[in-house]
Amino acid sequence: MAVFVVHEHHARSLHFDFRIEMEGALKSWAVPRGPSMNPSDKRLAIMVEDHPLDYGSFEGIIPEGNYGAGTVVIWDRGTYNLFSGSIGSGRIEILLEGEKLKGFFVLLRMKGKDKEWLLIKKKDEHADTSFRIKTVLPG
Repeated sequence: MAVFVVHEHHARSLHFDFRIEMEGALKSWAVPRGPSMNPSDKRLAIMVEDHPLDYGSFEGIIPEGNYGAGTVVIWDRGTYNLFSGSIGSGRIEILLEGEKLKGFFVLLRMKGKDKEWLLIKKKDEHADTSFRIKTVLPG
């Protein structure tokens, strides 16, 4: 089992950073609308730079003038199992065991794109078609 974390990031615009421990780092995707437990939702996930593993516990304020300036809080965290795939194949199927996100998810690289992926909840007993994301911080 490896760790995952979802940061709620109040930067220029609110987005969520989905991070999974892989290859000694946190592989990271910026998800503008946040993850969803609804299998009908296909969330754009832009792959960004890897982060060190200890960044998984970071909460705080990134000062103005720095990349990603704004407030960062942990929205969800837990462990995951890699079910199949790899970053190189452009398809990663994982089983999340978090506080909010549970069950099977797939990260799927969009055809002809390098950094653009989709984060999709798979249909399972944890799927919730009425899911609406709630932020930890106001605004």
